[in-house]
Amino acid sequence: MKSEDTPFVGGPLDGRVLPVLIGITGHPPKTYRIPVPGLDGGPPTVLVYRRVQAATSKRLGLHQGWKYEYDPEADASERRFKLPWPPGTRKGGGRGGATPENNADE
Repeated sequence: MKSEDTPFVGGPLDGRVLPVLIGITGHPPKTYRIPVPGLDGGPPTVLVYRRVQAATSKRLGLHQGWKYEYDPEADASERRFKLPWPPGTRKGGGRGGATPENNADE
């Protein structure tokens, strides 16, 4: 797996540069969640960092890397992927198959 050294801004990781795994698109993930164990055996907390553009070139305005900014209001339990339809619903009444029943080969 390929990784990229990415700076972190704000929060407990302010000023640190950590290696972050790169996805198949060549970009790091949009959100970076860091679980932190609770003090004295308490419930763990999750730090949430959001990916933002680090800089742009002066002449052409091209993208020059990423950085992560701390997001204290983010909900650590939010879903990463939301389906555009309600879960559990399927076309065709739930019976699988690509051929409709009235056109099935007999």
